[in-house]
Amino acid sequence: MSNTAEAIDGSALVGRAGGPARPARRPRPTQPLIGIILPAIIIALWQVAASLAWIDRVFLPAPLTVVTAFWKMLTKQNLALDFLASVKIVGQAFLYGSIAAVGLGIAAGLSRKVEQFFGPTFDTIRHIPGIAWLPLIVLWLGIGAPAKVLVIAKSVFFPVFLNTLQGIRNVEKNYIELASVLTLTRWQLVRKVVLPAAVPSIMVSLRYAAGLAWALVVVAEGLSGLEGLGFLIFRAQGLLLTDQLVVCMVIIGLVGFAIDRSMYLLQRRVLRWKQGYDG
Repeated sequence: MSNTAEAIDGSALVGRAGGPARPARRPRPTQPLIGIILPAIIIALWQVAASLAWIDRVFLPAPLTVVTAFWKMLTKQNLALDFLASVKIVGQAFLYGSIAAVGLGIAAGLSRKVEQFFGPTFDTIRHIPGIAWLPLIVLWLGIGAPAKVLVIAKSVFFPVFLNTLQGIRNVEKNYIELASVLTLTRWQLVRKVVLPAAVPSIMVSLRYAAGLAWALVVVAEGLSGLEGLGFLIFRAQGLLLTDQLVVCMVIIGLVGFAIDRSMYLLQRRVLRWKQGYDG
């Protein structure tokens, strides 16, 4: 009878062995506000430096001046069109580069022969920076969007390809042996074991590649193009329009943050089955 009581009272056993059970920790409502503290400090120091003329306003305009420049660029210039041009280029480059990288990464991960076929060529090309390709690609495709898309897609391709390949190769050997015991076909092995195990590595690489693509559009548009945020930055630099330069930098930073947060939320949704350390 006592044995039955102890078996039923499992929670008591857990309590004695591992201490009292604690409820799952929920994020406090004030926790998201922590991330606002440092930007607020930076803006305050920025305003103080501008008000006290610690730095010449040609080099660091006041925050209000930047806000005024943003409104002027939005209402009287083509800031919205330039922004959409940059987003379109990044979207296309990320889509093309990531699809090709995941497809070839899976193929190389599942077949040594495919890896040996592409490996030497890819390892050589990936060490040549995308910007080094830009002058040659401009000669081939001109200064339009296709040249910029190709340069950015190349930079997106390799981190995603390598992480996809490594994610497949890092699948636990025990899983493969268990699948063999269960007599799974190769397609079932790939679909139910290999790909799910490689998804975390793939998602991390896609998140990194999305941010990288957005950062590279500035250089690509600045060196080749007549529209986009990169073009506006280089034009503002040449004309000493520091307020417009800061406007573009702030937009790039905020959009980059939004892209990273979006990819993070997508990663959490796709990997909701995989529990990890929350910190």
